[in-house]
Amino acid sequence: MNTNNIEERLWNFIDGTATAEEKTVIEQLLANNAEWKEKYHDLLAVNKLLEASELEAPSMRFSKNVMEEISKLHIAPAAKNYINKKIIWGIGFFFITLLIGFLIYGFGQMDWTSSDQGTISKNINKVDLTKIDFSKFFNNSWVNAFMMINVVLGLVLLDNYLTNKRKEFRKQ
Repeated sequence: MNTNNIEERLWNFIDGTATAEEKTVIEQLLANNAEWKEKYHDLLAVNKLLEASELEAPSMRFSKNVMEEISKLHIAPAAKNYINKKIIWGIGFFFITLLIGFLIYGFGQMDWTSSDQGTISKNINKVDLTKIDFSKFFNNSWVNAFMMINVVLGLVLLDNYLTNKRKEFRKQ
């Protein structure tokens, strides 16, 4: 039998994690097999040594001492901006331009007729928004996902902008 398997089964026996069936088999092997008995006594001696040894513990003020030493040192502040602001504004401008272009294209594809003759109404007040056909614009799940991503990115940019304004206001 494999030595690692013997050790594993014996450690389970010593630790008390072996099942009742395994315990009876191991007890029989210990009674009949000299190799198992020798390995068992070796592992039992190691277990007693482990139980007798004390774990080293740091002093009661260890954490406080370390923190006091760290506070004495001048720690350089982390870099405020790792990414160039122009890149962020460029990406934001790209998405805003893409969104505006997408909306212009979509509104151009919609059927704006609201009268029975099929002509476009000259007066904006006479357009009935309930009769406008939006199906040509919002008919694709990719379009809806794109719009949702743009809205989320817009909200993140707005939150970032408002947070910076609040920080500037608190500094004053």
